[in-house]
Amino acid sequence: MFSNKDISHFANLETPFYYYDLTLLQNTLQACSNAAKVYNFHVHYAMKANFNPAVLEKIRSTGFGADCVSGGEVKKAVEIGFEPGKVVFAGVGKSDQEINEALDLDIFCFNVESIQELEVINELAGKKGKKAKVAIRINPNVDAHTHHNITTGLDENKFGINSWDLPACAETLKSCSQLEFIGVHFHIGSQITNLDVYKNLCVRVNEFASWFEERGFLVKVLNVGGGLGIDYHQPDEQIPDFASYFKIFQDFLEVRPNQEVHFELGRALVGQSASLISRVLYVKNGKKKNFLILDAGMTELMRPALYQAYHKIENISRPETEAAMKYDVVGPICESTDCFGKEVELPETFRGDLIALRSTGAYGEVMASHYNLRENVKVEFSTAK
Repeated sequence: MFSNKDISHFANLETPFYYYDLTLLQNTLQACSNAAKVYNFHVHYAMKANFNPAVLEKIRSTGFGADCVSGGEVKKAVEIGFEPGKVVFAGVGKSDQEINEALDLDIFCFNVESIQELEVINELAGKKGKKAKVAIRINPNVDAHTHHNITTGLDENKFGINSWDLPACAETLKSCSQLEFIGVHFHIGSQITNLDVYKNLCVRVNEFASWFEERGFLVKVLNVGGGLGIDYHQPDEQIPDFASYFKIFQDFLEVRPNQEVHFELGRALVGQSASLISRVLYVKNGKKKNFLILDAGMTELMRPALYQAYHKIENISRPETEAAMKYDVVGPICESTDCFGKEVELPETFRGDLIALRSTGAYGEVMASHYNLRENVKVEFSTAK
């Protein structure tokens, strides 16, 4: 991924920093857009994955909508230029203030996750003399076969309305005069690489859409969420197979005339577009372990500490042909979980060498913190290879 010119440039920069390849990002967005247009599918970008302003501007200019899970994300989406009519607002804990602000912005839809939330949105919309569009997020009890900490579609998860509550949900919808039901919403998890999982989801979407239709509801929107994963082990195979992903839904969803299919993709769009660049502060070689201590830590990249996520680690200062050693690659934070990888095979590494942690465009910069009074993580961009 990195040219000699890149590495020479990095050598003169203060580390750690996130390095964004905006050309790769643009190519990924275009590939997704082209594949979605074949079936007239609608894509909303999941803002929680990355809300760097330069990244958001690229996504907005591609024509995608925004999938938001907080009032702050809703406001940022509109501020950056996303059309309010393409903004959806999900989340299990929307506050009254967040709902009111989204109502004032006339967003496309609230993805509602409980019966009580329906009642709250109805009341708040009534006070404003507005009618709120809502889709019901249903927990389909589909196993995404991914890490349990990023699975969202099982009965044990906090997200969505469970199937046994749907009769009460339907009755509430009928009694709420300030709500306009427009469809159903699903999201079963993240970092899904087995596309067969989506076939199972399609079966459940078909069942629940029919359930609402049989009770007199017009289902205009089938929102199937996102969750498409990336290859963290082979980061240079950079653009996901969007064509195969969308074809699954074309083949297995029962789409009625004039019905829209919506997606909420995040990681698949931005995940490969960035790397975290760090320097080796110290090398500690021992009898049982060799440690590389970096100037980046869990404050810059939380995912490995949070759920043991894998990121490919490369020493970009040394040719891969040099004799390899195994290192535990760790950060400077005063926590034992501040570790990026154990027994990582790298060329023999020295103080000052540059280390790249790959595939950090999703849930990297956005999860950075000031723990240990760390400074804001820096950012660099490249637009040409």
